[in-house]
This record gives sequence, structure tokens and C-alpha cells, in this order.
Amino acid sequence: MPKLRVLMVCMGNICRSPMAHGVLEQRLRERGLQDVVEVDSAGTHGYHIGSGPDPRAREEARGRGYDISHLRARQLGREDFDEFDYILVMDEANERIARQLQPEGSRARLQRFPEYAVDRPETEVPDPYYGGGEGFVHVMDLVEAASDGLLEHFAREHDIHGRPQQG
Repeated sequence: MPKLRVLMVCMGNICRSPMAHGVLEQRLRERGLQDVVEVDSAGTHGYHIGSGPDPRAREEARGRGYDISHLRARQLGREDFDEFDYILVMDEANERIARQLQPEGSRARLQRFPEYAVDRPETEVPDPYYGGGEGFVHVMDLVEAASDGLLEHFAREHDIHGRPQQG
């Protein structure tokens, strides 16, 4: 069975999308699904290409047991829409940019990542870049919830099941 490929997208690929990337990747490893689902992240803008995640994002991730220090920012490209099954954006602005870039007939399902956080009212993952540390805590709470919802979706829609999470 070919791998299901997921791309997390925010503006600069140094805060929200690497946090979501790290959470989903860890959740997949915990369930033994790392060989079934592949995760990557990108930004709609090229501001930070080649840079690692924001130190505040790395700190919040590390505090919850996720290592995102190895990730490097890259920019979303037209080719991503044929290479990924899911392109999950963090907010309306990035969704609008991604839709303009998406080639007609491409295979990727483009949608907002918070749609999978079914028990949360947010429709966007807010950008914490210009705020304090509490914004990164909120983002992490939201991406953890959305990652869990996405895994439930994979189980239902793609028959991808892993071993139960150790807790």
C-alpha cells in the first residue's frame, strides 16, 4: 500500500506547521504508523526558507515531548499538490494562497487543519509569532486535538489503524 502523504502549511513554516508536523509525526510513531503515513510541512511565503522552527515553538514542543529541532522551513510549491494526499492549512489567509497555487485536477485534498479538532470551536490555528509564549501553548493544544482527529479520520476513511496509544 502506498504511503498516505500529509503536508502541514502555515505562513513562514517556523511556528504552526512545524508544531503540527512534529505532533502528527510523533502520534504516528506511537501507533506504529510511521511507515504508512508521511508528514511534511511548508510555508506559503519564503521568508524563512532553510531556517529551523522558532525557538518558542521548539520550547513548547520539547516541553510536551516532541522534537521539531530537525525541521527546516520550505515554501509550498505547485508540485506539492500532486505529491501529497492532504494539504492542511492553518488559517483562511494561507488557504486562499494555497488555493490560488493549486493546479486544476491535482490530487491533494486542501482544507484547514482545525476542521479535525472536532471538540474545539476554532476554525483557524492562530499565528503566535508576534505574541508571547501563551500563544504557542494555545497552538500546541489545538494541533494536538486536530492531529488526534485526523488520525480518527484516517481510521474511518482510509482504514489506517495503529496500536493504541500508550498512556
